[in-house]
Amino acid sequence: MKLLFLLSLCLRAGLAAAALLWAIGGLAAGWNLQTLMQALVQHHGGRADFTETKTLAMLNKPIESSGELRFAAPDFLQVRTLKPRRQTLTLMGNQLTMEASGHSQQFDLREHPDVATLIDGIRATLNGDLDSLQRHYDLTLDGQAAQWTLTLVPRDVKAHEHISDIRISGIEGIVQTVTVEQADGDRSVMHIHPAASP
Repeated sequence: MKLLFLLSLCLRAGLAAAALLWAIGGLAAGWNLQTLMQALVQHHGGRADFTETKTLAMLNKPIESSGELRFAAPDFLQVRTLKPRRQTLTLMGNQLTMEASGHSQQFDLREHPDVATLIDGIRATLNGDLDSLQRHYDLTLDGQAAQWTLTLVPRDVKAHEHISDIRISGIEGIVQTVTVEQADGDRSVMHIHPAASP
């Protein structure tokens, strides 16, 4: 009887400890695609700085660029490159506007599926839109809340001819790195940092 009582105490203590670890660990204990999306959707928008390195097969050395990003759910995304030369890409819905050297051009993403694959993957991730991601990509999530990587592989055959995969990494609901591997071997890595100024 005494042994049973002691086992009962140990079991209760174990459950209490487990509950405490769950509370301390937060999302880490049950980290999966659903909890990642829940964490991402908490960030409805904002501004951040970025640095990007593009490695192209036709060039001897990588291209370095930097600037700022702006995002507002559900479909506004802007990339302002400040160095090495100024260029702004603004996405509203399916309309992409590119501004550089005093000129402006508009594109409909539906007419450029390779670009749409890249942008839609990033935008759906920022929105925490798991349904959209699962419709268009095969998804693999590695790591835990403290450091995760989500890999998106396009399901569309033509899109996959351009983009092998998109890897998005971060901490909890904050995206820190976007890596794009193209089918031709070209690669870009964008590191995202908190904005230096308001």
